[in-house]
Amino acid sequence: MSVPFKVDLNNKVAVVTGGGGVLCGIMAKALAECGAKVAVLDLRQEAADQTAAEINQAGGCAIGVAANVLELDSLVAAEKIVTEKLGPCDILINGAGGNHPKGTTSKEYLLPEDMQKTSEELTTFFDLDPEGIKFVFNLNFIGTLMPTQVFCKKMVENGGGTVLNISSMNAFCPLTKIPAYSGAKAAISNFTQWLAVHMSKVNVRVNAIAPGFFLTDQNRALLTNADGSLTARGNTIISQTPMGKFGKPEDLVGTLLWLVDEQGAGFVNGTVIPVDGAFSAFSGV
Repeated sequence: MSVPFKVDLNNKVAVVTGGGGVLCGIMAKALAECGAKVAVLDLRQEAADQTAAEINQAGGCAIGVAANVLELDSLVAAEKIVTEKLGPCDILINGAGGNHPKGTTSKEYLLPEDMQKTSEELTTFFDLDPEGIKFVFNLNFIGTLMPTQVFCKKMVENGGGTVLNISSMNAFCPLTKIPAYSGAKAAISNFTQWLAVHMSKVNVRVNAIAPGFFLTDQNRALLTNADGSLTARGNTIISQTPMGKFGKPEDLVGTLLWLVDEQGAGFVNGTVIPVDGAFSAFSGV
């Protein structure tokens, strides 16, 4: 791929969780383009291998590693593989995450008549499954905390490193219908700030990117119809995004490279950077 500018990541080892997905796959490729040796971690081995293969075919250095960010044994095993094949982690991108229908309401607003619930298809706030809420919160927040615990130990032992978490617009202002995902991403932003302070004396910087609306495998069916036109929710999002479009995965690369580069962002710590086409700055009027 073509990066907007290059930083020197030669001799650095980068670990990208969720690296088999659209957004984090682009991040993994950008890091490799700047010289990093990249471990692509994903729950799906084939997805991790695919991203790694594309990096290697382009002249970079990458391996695909299957890892479940919610299982300590899986992460410990992955860390061992990464260290043996590439070396200890210098850059950790916590990209694994997502939403689940069981943490989502059917409608944006609760109306009085909804309390009568005449349709099984209607999910109100009162119908939300606590197990679904737990799954979404764990996948996003615990799935960020645990990889950080596993991969940052050697950063501390080796004198420093950098962590980049993936937050969301939901962390600034929660979107309708998805309370679990909104709460989990807010937790990631708060955790980013907490961890930046906690790690400040051991030379580990911690920041986050908060993407606006990007079309991915997870949300494409929610935002677009089969013919490529926008759904009602997709139209609402575009109407509230001053730049009038969805982001492209490549739009995250500049912020990514800036934040992981010690020369460019060595004093940037504990920040959450929106990349959102001014969505978070727009009041709606």
